[in-house]
Amino acid sequence: MGRTKINIGPIHPSTHGVLRLVVELEGDEIVGVEPHIGFLHRGVEKLLETRLYMQSPSYMEKLDYVAPLGWDDLFVGAVEQATGTPVKESAQYARTILLEFQRIASHLMWLGFVLNDLGQMFTMFMWCFRERDTIIKFLEDVSGSRMFYVNMRLGGLSSQLPPDFKARAYALVDHIAERVAGYPDAIEANPIFHERMKGVGVLSKEDAVNFGVSGPVLRGSGVFYDARKTSPYYVYDKMKFRVPIKTRGDCFDRYRVRYEEIQESIRIIKSALDMMPEGDVLGLPVKLVGPPAKEDPVLISRELPRGEGMIYMIPDKQKPYRISLRSPAFANLAVLSKLASGHKLADLFAVLGSLDVVMAEIDR
Repeated sequence: MGRTKINIGPIHPSTHGVLRLVVELEGDEIVGVEPHIGFLHRGVEKLLETRLYMQSPSYMEKLDYVAPLGWDDLFVGAVEQATGTPVKESAQYARTILLEFQRIASHLMWLGFVLNDLGQMFTMFMWCFRERDTIIKFLEDVSGSRMFYVNMRLGGLSSQLPPDFKARAYALVDHIAERVAGYPDAIEANPIFHERMKGVGVLSKEDAVNFGVSGPVLRGSGVFYDARKTSPYYVYDKMKFRVPIKTRGDCFDRYRVRYEEIQESIRIIKSALDMMPEGDVLGLPVKLVGPPAKEDPVLISRELPRGEGMIYMIPDKQKPYRISLRSPAFANLAVLSKLASGHKLADLFAVLGSLDVVMAEIDR
């Protein structure tokens, strides 16, 4: 049987974002997959070098429209390190809480899309978006914006927390915990879900390390690495939470890691709310010209929902002289061909979905 190549994308309902895949097939079995990226390339790193520090947080959020708060926090954290600006203790707790709510919202959106991509469980898709919407509404009330929050300022947040912040956060996290507790009963009771996910797209521990993947993709292959544990920031070292690890490395294990991470994020939020001190969370006033940065290079990492995001920056006084962004989704997408080879064409979208890519972050 001869080999043939087919083109999927760059516009296709089963691909995540603007991605083109050239798939080589022998019959209906995948021999190789060549991702073609760059359709959303904007030259972000060079743009950041032409803008003053506090002109860029709103632009950084566009790297990940699913979890924009993560890149906002990562960039502002790099500027805080460059300028020697400390983060207020109360703001550290507030940032931790908001970032974990963002992580839950991101994983819920991923779960809903994956189930939809597999052509089943539209009810679960709606459930995931129902729960996600309650989080988005909460973040909107805290920041003033529904999708792109731009809520980080040097040393704190852009605005004071609402008076009922703690009460609403407690109620919301209890609501989410109650809702998602029943998800496995609906999802894992479906034999088709097991057939489509188990044993599909297996990534070995060695390959996961060699390809440089991170986040749930790495932990689903049995590697214990989470920046919140290995290089703790804010108040994560004070939080008691578990890092979910699975060993099979297939699509099902990557699903289980993300689902269990939702549970751990709930635990982190509750602990942070219990320990959060009273106090001002406002950062420095919004000024384009802020504290001058030192000349020492900055390297900072954060555990984003898709994996470890990093920024390497050589600061100038008021804007980056050079800056490089490490996208977790970029490394995760690189394993697609290895994971999909040997499977049927219909399995490609389960494998791609399990990697949880965001093309705006990959293309930059």
